Amino acid sequence: MHDDAWYERRLAPPSGRPRVVIDTDAANEIDDAFALAWALRRPERLQLEAVYAAPWSFAHRREAYRARAGAAARELPCFDAPGIGMQRSLEVIVTAFEKAGVPHAGRVFAGATDYLRAGTPPPTSAAAEHLIALARVQPADEPLYVVAIGCPTNVAAALLLAPEIAERIVVVWTSGYPSHAPQVNDSFNLEQDLHATRTLLDSGVPHVYLPGFQVGAQLRLSLPEMERWVQGRGALGGWLFGLYTHNPLWELLGIGDFFAHSWVIWDLINIAWLIEPGWVPSTLVRTPVLDDARRWQQAPGRHLMREAYAVNRDAVFADFFRALEQVG
Repeated sequence: MHDDAWYERRLAPPSGRPRVVIDTDAANEIDDAFALAWALRRPERLQLEAVYAAPWSFAHRREAYRARAGAAARELPCFDAPGIGMQRSLEVIVTAFEKAGVPHAGRVFAGATDYLRAGTPPPTSAAAEHLIALARVQPADEPLYVVAIGCPTNVAAALLLAPEIAERIVVVWTSGYPSHAPQVNDSFNLEQDLHATRTLLDSGVPHVYLPGFQVGAQLRLSLPEMERWVQGRGALGGWLFGLYTHNPLWELLGIGDFFAHSWVIWDLINIAWLIEPGWVPSTLVRTPVLDDARRWQQAPGRHLMREAYAVNRDAVFADFFRALEQVG
């Protein structure tokens, strides 16, 4: 671990055109695809080096969703094993590149096919290997930003396989409640792979934490906005509009129509902080401990992290919509 001064320097908001990799469970729901689209459309602000497919599955929530929504009483693809989710995410990532008209060869990598398991070696994958190799050649005074918009399995595995890369990267992760909140963190990104989450938090890697509740949750998007600002914006806009109107989570949640309904595009907050940190105001706090009940606990001597406490919803979507106007 380093002293506070080192973390303060490392966690300073990015400037210029930072180097970025994105680790995503892109087939889980639609917000990942929106985040990928924005990053691919802003090459003048982000140097996107690679995208990694993260494992994911809703199997741990199967019974809760069955009790909540009759439409989810049968088996759905989202209940498949995390390795199948990773493969589906890989396909979505490739589609995002194709719809954006950006070559993906050598830039898209498969991640782990299972979660981390305590007492077993961390899973190797093309994603973890690429992240380690990229981080090792990153200049010490200019971090590689690892945008984690799924469970942090691939990132945690890389940190376990090569702990030294914590000196060269900054992880930008969205999940859960603010670190001072008392609620149980029923957050998909956090709860799927608790071992990976705790590895990330305990590793000492510089970490930008973007709470989903109720910070990222402000990034709601309605069907009229999709029709006005996204539909018809080239192949990429058409693809995103199709995802919005055929959201894979709607059947799972028992949502039957669009009346008076909007959807949170959670993962845009990660891209927003990198493009313009002022859109996502943040402060330095001590990294909390995640207890067995999935609640945050404060502990003395923990290293610093940067935590968001607000988001400028309108500025974020204005830039996102303008990026989609670049029809190509």
